[in-house]
Amino acid sequence: MMEESPAVSVPRSDGRGCISFLPDARAVEVSPGETILQAALRVGIKFTHACGGNARCSTCRTAILEGLENCSQRSAAEEEIAMHLQFKPMIRLACQTRVTGNTTVRRLVLDDEDEELAVGSMAEEFGEAAGEERQVAILFVDIRGFTSFAEKLLPYDVIHALNRYYYRMGRIIHLHGGVVDNYIGDGILSVFGLEETGRVVSRALQSGLEMLQAVEDMRSYFEAIHGRSFDLGIGLHYGTVIVGSLAGGPTNDAPSSATRSTSPVASKRQTRTLARVS
Repeated sequence: MMEESPAVSVPRSDGRGCISFLPDARAVEVSPGETILQAALRVGIKFTHACGGNARCSTCRTAILEGLENCSQRSAAEEEIAMHLQFKPMIRLACQTRVTGNTTVRRLVLDDEDEELAVGSMAEEFGEAAGEERQVAILFVDIRGFTSFAEKLLPYDVIHALNRYYYRMGRIIHLHGGVVDNYIGDGILSVFGLEETGRVVSRALQSGLEMLQAVEDMRSYFEAIHGRSFDLGIGLHYGTVIVGSLAGGPTNDAPSSATRSTSPVASKRQTRTLARVS
């Protein structure tokens, strides 16, 4: 949970609305017709808005702590989302809400990972000779219960949740010298031994253990924001593969594709964890 921020000193608004932002401890006078999101972005307050501020997601959701009576009525688009997600009256979309008087708000979806996801990251280009045999470890991870997790969310919220999950898993893979070979729905196929050839299996195994812990750490975040979370199934196999770039050139983080029986075996092993991994 976020720590309570110190009280905000609200300047005189001279008839214009003034928004006090928490946890930033900043007060901003709003221009006529300006939304909470627009006011925040104008002064450099980083505010998550996965759909671009078009009321197609709920990532700019905001708690109105004081001054709800000074807020505009919900737009039709916001009302639809609020009904779908059963928002209380004090939970508003910053991209749709305008204020006409002093108001205190708290952003509900924002931390360092959200900021990095909003900015995006450039994938590192990676080249590899075609048809080269390698001894590698293949780690396959797949979300358990993702359908039930996603079916009650808005499409943009699903993308936001997946990007957060992919970001955390990818960071662990890279930390231990692996590369992401492919995204298969909500599954990730990663390869260890392409760039760093030492301790291949142990590095892949450590990545898998840290992934399980990472999902456990994210559980409170997803449950707080979406009211639900998910688990993982993980499979690991070691063997010889043929590594080479497929037609189309470099894409994402690892254009090289690892083929032969090692990848399918890793996938099958994670499937067998369905009844055992929670």
